[in-house]
Amino acid sequence: MTRWSPRGHFIGSYGLPALTVLLFLVFSVALPDTFPTRDNVSSILSNQSIPALLALGATIPIATGKFDLSIGYGLGLAHVLVMYLIVDAGTPWPLACLVVVVGGALVGALNGVVVEFARIDSFIATLGTGSIMYALTGWLTDGGRIVPGPQGLPASFTALYDSSLLGLPLPAFYVLAAVVVLWVVLERLPFGRYLYVVGSNPRAAGIIGIPTRRYSVYAFAGSGLVVGVSGVLLAAQQQIGNPSVGLDYLLPAFVGALLGSTTIRPGRANALGTLVAVSVLAVGLAGIGQLGAQFWATPLFNGGTLLVSVGLAGYAARRRLRARATADRQPAAVP
Repeated sequence: MTRWSPRGHFIGSYGLPALTVLLFLVFSVALPDTFPTRDNVSSILSNQSIPALLALGATIPIATGKFDLSIGYGLGLAHVLVMYLIVDAGTPWPLACLVVVVGGALVGALNGVVVEFARIDSFIATLGTGSIMYALTGWLTDGGRIVPGPQGLPASFTALYDSSLLGLPLPAFYVLAAVVVLWVVLERLPFGRYLYVVGSNPRAAGIIGIPTRRYSVYAFAGSGLVVGVSGVLLAAQQQIGNPSVGLDYLLPAFVGALLGSTTIRPGRANALGTLVAVSVLAVGLAGIGQLGAQFWATPLFNGGTLLVSVGLAGYAARRRLRARATADRQPAAVP
């Protein structure tokens, strides 16, 4: 019989947050003049805001057992479309941002329809739709960059990314708000519980009356909505439309989402776990960068962490299933 270990449960749930703190302390000791400074912390929070948002967006379909590989392509299209609407079409920036965010949700819903109603595996379907998005990005920019004129972009638009609040970068508060919203939806509302049931056992979900296809479409729409918001922030950060920039964010997003499913609530995708995972990646990348690592260290770190996170996620899921099966086999206590 498998014994439940409080120590093992604690390490599995909170080992990653402890690792984040440990990494920060190690790099602070190794780089006392640059790492544990307010400027460095602000830089980490600002630079990792978009990867964190994308990781949160990827977490939603993962909760249903699906994967949205189009998020990197969608990010590239979203930020280029914002720049096109503001710079080339002369659209007021609030309207341009609204169009892109709503469009992201609609594209996400289309991904869900393709996956669920065309019965195409989510890997293949979203890779295909992502390639189409990449083609649209190239068509929109004609393979070049969208650069604002001498007057630049509206200051109120760039302030979406450049501003600060309470001494911290404003994008960090966007991430915090997204974590809170996603945590409430997944952990406290029936909607989130339905997503988890669909992800763990679609057949059982259908038997008890949960419309599995509809909730999968909802999950992809939520992912697309987050991608649209991320595209707006990327445009405000970059201040140019670069058709190839989105793909750089794909791997970190999935590393954060998958690694996040191994902590806080091991075995299931969750918002707080994703935030912790992104924090580990952010601290690790900032530390090795300041230690003078070569340019190839970042993809090596992300790729290695992805392999580890997938392995740990699978182990946590199998452990959870074994514990549940063991509990089901236990005889009922006789009063």
